[in-house]
Amino acid sequence: MKASTALLTALLALPVSGAPASQNSSPIDWQPWSNAIFDQAKRENKFVLLDLEAVWCHWCHVMDETTYKSPEVIALIESKYIPVRVDQDSRPDLSNRYEDYGWPATVVFSPTAGEIVKRQGYIEPRQMIAMLKAIIADPTPGPSVRPEPEMKFPDSALMSADLRAELERRYFGQYDSKHGSWGLDQKYLDWTSTEYAMARARAGDTKSGEMARQSLNAQFNLIDPVWGGVYQYSVGGDWNQPHFEKIMNFQAGNLRIYSLAYEEWRDPRYLKAAQDVQRFLKTFLTSPEGAFYTSMDADLIEGKHSAAYFKLDDAGRRKLGVPRIDQHVYSRENGWAIDALAVLYAASGDRQYLGEAEQAAQWIIENRAIEGGGFRHDTKDIAGPYLADTLTMARAFLTLYEVTGDRVWLGRAESAAQFMRANFADSAAGFVTSKATDRSYTPRPERDENILLARFANLLSHYTGNSEYHAMAERAMRYLAAPEIAKYLPTAGTLLADREIASDPIHMTIVGHKDDPAAQALFQAAAAYPSGYLRLEWWDTREGKLPNPDVLYPELKTAAAFICTGNACSSPIHDPGAIGTKADKLSRLAP
Repeated sequence: MKASTALLTALLALPVSGAPASQNSSPIDWQPWSNAIFDQAKRENKFVLLDLEAVWCHWCHVMDETTYKSPEVIALIESKYIPVRVDQDSRPDLSNRYEDYGWPATVVFSPTAGEIVKRQGYIEPRQMIAMLKAIIADPTPGPSVRPEPEMKFPDSALMSADLRAELERRYFGQYDSKHGSWGLDQKYLDWTSTEYAMARARAGDTKSGEMARQSLNAQFNLIDPVWGGVYQYSVGGDWNQPHFEKIMNFQAGNLRIYSLAYEEWRDPRYLKAAQDVQRFLKTFLTSPEGAFYTSMDADLIEGKHSAAYFKLDDAGRRKLGVPRIDQHVYSRENGWAIDALAVLYAASGDRQYLGEAEQAAQWIIENRAIEGGGFRHDTKDIAGPYLADTLTMARAFLTLYEVTGDRVWLGRAESAAQFMRANFADSAAGFVTSKATDRSYTPRPERDENILLARFANLLSHYTGNSEYHAMAERAMRYLAAPEIAKYLPTAGTLLADREIASDPIHMTIVGHKDDPAAQALFQAAAAYPSGYLRLEWWDTREGKLPNPDVLYPELKTAAAFICTGNACSSPIHDPGAIGTKADKLSRLAP
């Protein structure tokens, strides 16, 4: 306990700015992103240089210490550019817009807000000098700036058989059979591709099961053996050259998929992996109030690679210090973490994880909620609202309902869904990433957000019987099913959403009072059933009818479970140990 207290004290002393600490000593007068920047640029006939970075990013720090301290770079920027710096975690709209360029992303705009150049990653001083001079000499857009293709969205939400086959081909073609996981350069556990492989394995595809397990096992190499948590990725095509930043979406994605894998195979290594990620979140990324911070930096000293540091044991690391923690509390990141912890609770039965999820959810509700069921990103948003904040919290609420049967969480999921439908529906198809617009960009739908929204809204429609939510899922799928979007790698998320919308989830219902230990045991056993696509309800007759009373259950003297798949429902099940066997049998019989 003393060590934890000392560590918390050390963490609270770390800088918390949304931009890197090194910015405080930067010789460049960085400005925040705003429409006013383009008014100034037009007035002064200057270009706008956007440095879109991440506070945890090693190469962002290196660029700050080299390129942006070059006297010639500084002079060029001061003469003809307005420098703008944004932490991409703080602006989901800009992050989604330029995510393909990695961090740092460098974008130069004309005074009238048109893009001229978009560059990916670290730019060393000589290259930056040449680029800045070339733009001054010829400000016409370069080859990195392409017009957005015209989209033709399908009438049907379901993909055609030909398109589905093409996505399957790309899905299998991207797999690295030698090293595991999808992609050959940067190695990390693509949790959506792994989840899709698990879904295929559940339907009898042995090869997909082997792919999932090879990838899950390879990812052990990127779990910090000392503090827990996962490093972002490894370079060089293998798992032995990690980049050491620990960012929330990777923590939550790994925590959730290892919990699902433990449910699937009961391999204790998968439970330990999930618990190692939770341990890192609890020790380093949890605020005193129980909400979650955003990330741990890749470097102990900004710009200096930390491989030697992360080889040290706990005492050795602490003697040197702790990498910087970004202590912003964003709704989006908390939604990811809450959802993952709820799944870990279902897999393990350990109420500690549920308590952590519910505490964070309550904090976000009290501190980030906005009128109508939505959520801000931060304490005060200068833009937005953003789709991702309400979306991830909505999915977290639905998962909390699934693992507790508490209807309060279902009500919050519905309120969030209604907010998204009212504020983010695109006129053509899909849901846009932000409600607000700025001078240089009109928000567009983003693929991963629409995958999550399609899956969430589809499942919510089954829980509630409300066709409006199914229509939301179909709207998202019409965007995803456009060939230009669908074929973009990796394809597993779109395939997974398509698979779920085309079928009903396994439906389990516990009939019994919620203070009855027998009903509690049945519910916990059902929650741990290995299915990423599950409708689990708890009918306590004292609460009235179920939110979607599409199946009539008898009122029994003793607690029982019922399982329905397709048109078949089981007889009452009173033994928690029999739930999995019965569900497996019914799944094989379902059409």
